[in-house]
Amino acid sequence: MAEKKAAKGKTVTVRQIRSANRKPDIQAQTLRGLGLGKIRRTRTLEDTPSVRGMINAVKHLVEIVEEGK
Repeated sequence: MAEKKAAKGKTVTVRQIRSANRKPDIQAQTLRGLGLGKIRRTRTLEDTPSVRGMINAVKHLVEIVEEGK
């Protein structure tokens, strides 16, 4: 099995607040890439420019719950 890396440095916690139904397929794929897919699902991700870009692409479907150190 693949070993998960511990998040080093800053993290960001995002929660899906809206459905991807009736949205372009690329937005649903972006949610899947963030580890989301169902409303109220929460994920803590490493705070990198690529993750920030993905969050920005679906900012109307997610909310940032907290930004860690």
